[in-house]
Amino acid sequence: MILTFKERLSLFGRYDVLNENDEPVFHVEGELAMLPRLTVYDGAGRELGQIKKEFALFAPTFTISLGGQPVGEIRKRITFFKPAFDLSMNGWTVEGNVWEYSYRLLDDAGRTVMTAEKKLLSFMDTYILDIPDPRNALMALLVVLAIDLAKEDNG
Repeated sequence: MILTFKERLSLFGRYDVLNENDEPVFHVEGELAMLPRLTVYDGAGRELGQIKKEFALFAPTFTISLGGQPVGEIRKRITFFKPAFDLSMNGWTVEGNVWEYSYRLLDDAGRTVMTAEKKLLSFMDTYILDIPDPRNALMALLVVLAIDLAKEDNG
C-alpha cells in the first residue's frame, strides 16, 4: 500500500493522506499548543490515533495512541552532532536517515514494515510511504508523523 500526503504550511496542519489511487484514506489535524498534538481521523471523521508531546525536561517525548490508549512513543535523544530518535512500539526500529527523510521501519525480525521518503517542494512537502502490509498503515503513518513532529520540536 502506498500512502502520500502533502503537508501545507499551516498553523493547524490539516491535510488528507491519500492512497495510490489518490483517494483520501486518513485526515490529519494538528493543534497548536504548549504541548502540540496531531490527530488522525478516518473518512467518516472518527478519531483513529493521536501523537501528543509529553512534558519532559531533557528528552522530548511524543506518545503515540490508538483509540485513546498509548501504544508507543518516540523520544528525541540529544547527541553531539544531531538528535537521534528512539522508538518503542511493536518492537519496531527506525533505520536510515530521518534527517534526509529517507528511512525504514523494521519489525523485530528485520522485515520492512514501511519505507518513508519526503520530497521537498516549494509550497508543500510530499511524503511517500510504502507499506507492504496494509494492516500496518495507520501505525506506520503515526510513527512518521511523530518523527516529523519531534524533528520540528526545539525543546
